[in-house]
Amino acid sequence: MLIDDFLLAGLGLVILLLAGDTLVRGAVNLSLRLGIPALIVSLTIVAFGTSAPELLISVSAISDGVPGLALGNVVGSNTANILMVLGIPAVLSGLDTRDVDSRRNFLIMIGASLLFVALAFMGPFRWWHGLILLTGLALMLGESAWAARCHRRDTVNDIADDPDEVEGADPSMPWWQIIVFLVLGLIGLPLGADLLVESSVVIARAYGVSETAIGLTLVAVGTSLPELATTVMAALRRHGAVALGNVVGSNIFNLLGIIGVASLIGPIPVDPEFLTFDLWIMLACSLLLIPFVYFRWVFGRIVGLAFIALYVLYVVQVLS
Repeated sequence: MLIDDFLLAGLGLVILLLAGDTLVRGAVNLSLRLGIPALIVSLTIVAFGTSAPELLISVSAISDGVPGLALGNVVGSNTANILMVLGIPAVLSGLDTRDVDSRRNFLIMIGASLLFVALAFMGPFRWWHGLILLTGLALMLGESAWAARCHRRDTVNDIADDPDEVEGADPSMPWWQIIVFLVLGLIGLPLGADLLVESSVVIARAYGVSETAIGLTLVAVGTSLPELATTVMAALRRHGAVALGNVVGSNIFNLLGIIGVASLIGPIPVDPEFLTFDLWIMLACSLLLIPFVYFRWVFGRIVGLAFIALYVLYVVQVLS
């Protein structure tokens, strides 16, 4: 019965929201304890945790003989991450990222996007494509670790001068509580997404929606909900670094890590529609962040509404 799937979808959404809140709490306090900028933590721990649903969906799609769903999931998720995941929090409370220097990480995301598009034109994605993508991911993680080491001493000094500088952080939070928050968040996010996506796919098929459209829209939105939940909570807590870093980091993980791992399991064909439309939309959406990254524009409500409107237009185009 579809009523059961609707109930499961609602349960998945609740789990996502709670897990997103606990993951942000844990990540911010971890950065406080280690003297690592919240942006760096969100680019690694938070980004990997919120990208776990995409990995699970992509691996499952290849194992089930529908590899096209894996590519659609990643491309659609990256588009949704920028337009929807940043748009909705901007409408709710605004995102002030003027004090966040994310230029280096933004360039990494653009580089990963260009590499991904280039490999797509050499598709289908095979094991050697996956090795190239995973090598890029390893380089990104190494660069993030190096940046964290460079920032650590300055960050520790800044926090020592003003322990309340990171709003919502608790300098006295014990290590066991930080670990519990991180573990609950990392477990809850993929669990909630799995419940929501599986039930949503059943509902969509009941109404005759194609699998290709499901991959680019419904599944992409479903697997982007952890990013949305985490970013909304970060925005409400005024952690602009976590919000922006979560999206940038998740997009990098999706392109390099998700398809990188999935390509090792089996070949992933590239539909001609991706080469002529969807990949370029994904890249164009990434370039929309240039004024916010380099000119420190604020993600206000008008910007948020514009991003959401663009995403609605994209979904309508895909479904049509």
